[in-house]
Amino acid sequence: MSFARATATVGGLTLISRVGGFVRDLLTAWVLGAGVAADIFIVAQRLPNYFRSMFAEGAFTVSFVPMYAADLKARGRGPADEFADQALSFMVMVLLPITALVMIAMPWVMLGLASGYADRPTEFGRLVELGRITFPYLVFISITALQTGVLNALGRFGPGAAAPIAFNICMIAALGCTAWLRLEANLGQAWGLTISGMVQMVWLAYSCHRAGVHLRITWPRLTPDLRRLFRQMVPGAISASVIQINLIIGTHVASLLPSGSISYLYYADRLNQLPLGVIGIAIGTALLPTLSRHVQAGERDAIDHHVSRGIEFGLILALPAAFALGLVPEPIYKALFHGGRFGLAEAHQTALALAVYAPGIPAYVASKVLTAIYFAHQDTRTPMRIAIATLVGNMALATVLALYTPLGHVGIALASTITAWGNITLLSLSLARRGWLRLDRQLMVRAPRILLASVIMAACLLPLAHVLDPYFEGAVWVRVPALAGLVAAGLAAYGVAVVAVRGVVVTDFLARIRRRRK
Repeated sequence: MSFARATATVGGLTLISRVGGFVRDLLTAWVLGAGVAADIFIVAQRLPNYFRSMFAEGAFTVSFVPMYAADLKARGRGPADEFADQALSFMVMVLLPITALVMIAMPWVMLGLASGYADRPTEFGRLVELGRITFPYLVFISITALQTGVLNALGRFGPGAAAPIAFNICMIAALGCTAWLRLEANLGQAWGLTISGMVQMVWLAYSCHRAGVHLRITWPRLTPDLRRLFRQMVPGAISASVIQINLIIGTHVASLLPSGSISYLYYADRLNQLPLGVIGIAIGTALLPTLSRHVQAGERDAIDHHVSRGIEFGLILALPAAFALGLVPEPIYKALFHGGRFGLAEAHQTALALAVYAPGIPAYVASKVLTAIYFAHQDTRTPMRIAIATLVGNMALATVLALYTPLGHVGIALASTITAWGNITLLSLSLARRGWLRLDRQLMVRAPRILLASVIMAACLLPLAHVLDPYFEGAVWVRVPALAGLVAAGLAAYGVAVVAVRGVVVTDFLARIRRRRK
C-alpha cells in the first residue's frame, strides 16, 4: 500500500472515529457537565490511557514496528511472527502483575495524579473506585497495540484505525445503559471503558486471523531481539508520549484549581485532538513502516520525499484547523455542547482553553513526522532527551502560569502549546545536524502558500462569526445551522484560497488518481 493511500485509509477511519468521539464527548458533557463528577471520571479514565500512550501505543509500537518490518524483510514471515509471539508473551507476563499492583495501590497512585482531591474524602473515594474499574483497560489495549503494529507492518492499516470506532460505540452505549439502569453516570462510563478494551482486542484478533497472523501466548524466552526491543522501549516511553505526559502535568496542576478546571481542559483538548488525531496519527502511523523499509534499503531520496510529503499533507489540514479553532472556538461549544449540565459559562471557559491549545496543532502534527524519522533509524534516545527537556519546561510553565497568574486553567493550555513548539524546534535541529532532515523544494514553496490561504480563511471567518454570534445562544435548531454555516464558509474560503495561491495544485491530485487507476 502506498504512503498516500495508507494515510488516506488511516485518516478516513480516524476521522470517523474522532467524529464518534466528538459525539461521545458531547453526550458526556450533557450528562456529566463540567463539575466534580466529570472531573473525577476524566482523571480515572486518563490513568490507563497515560500508560497506554507511553508504553503500548508509544514506546512499544515505535520500537516494535521497525524491528518486525526488518525481520520480515531479512528473515521472512516465520521468524518475524515468532518475534511477535515472544513480544506478546512478555507483554502479558509484565502487564498482569503491574495491573494488579496498581489496582491495590490505587489510593497512593491517585494522590500522585490528582493531589487536589486528598482533602475531599468522598470525592477521593469515588476517584479510587473508578480508577480500579478502568485500569484493566491497559491490558486489553496494549495487546491491541501489538496486533495493530503487526498488521501495519504487513500494510494492513484499516483494522487498527477502525478499532477506536468500537471504543466510541461502547462508551455511548454505556451512557445509554447508565440512564436505563439509573446508575451514576461516571460509574457507567468507567465500566464502558474497560469493556471497550475487550471489544477492540477481539476485533484485532479477528483481523489478524484474516491476515494469516496467528499470535500465540507462549512461555517467553529473553531472545536478543527482545532485549533490543526492551532497550529501545525505555527511551521511547518518554519520547513518543510528550503529549500524554504534558496532560499528566496539566491534570495534576488543574486538580489544585477550582472545580471544573479539569473538565474545561479535557473538553478543549478533545476538540483540539480532532484534527491532531485525524492528521497527525494518520501520517505517523502510515509513515513509520514506510520509512523503516526505505531506511533498511538505504533509499535516501525516497526517505526525503515521504518526509516532505508527510509534512506537506499535515500543513494543508493543520494550519487552517489551528486558525479556525484558535480564533473562533466559542461558537462550537455554544452551538453543540450547551445543554443539560453544560451551560454558557462552561462553554466560555472551555473555549478559552481551546483558543490557546490550537496554535500548537501544527507543531504536534509535525512532531509525528519528525519522531518517525528517528524511530525508523531505530534511534529512540535522542527524542527521549529532547522530550525530557521540553517536559521540564512544561512542568515549570504550567505551574507558574496556572497557580501564580490570573490565567488559571488557560495557563496550563498555554504551557502545553509553548513546549510543543520548543519540542519541534529541538527535534528539527538535531535531525538537520545528522543529515536526516532534507526537505524538498516543493514543500519549501508550498508551505508559505498554505499559511497565506489559512490567513485569508481567518479573515473571512472572524467577521462572519461576529455577525452570527447572537444565533449561537438561541435554541438548538437555530445555533446548529448557524455553526454549520460558519464551518461551510470557512471550508469554502480555505478551499478557494489554497487553490488560488497554489498551496495545493489540483492537477497533482488528478495525476495521482490517474496513476492509481492504472
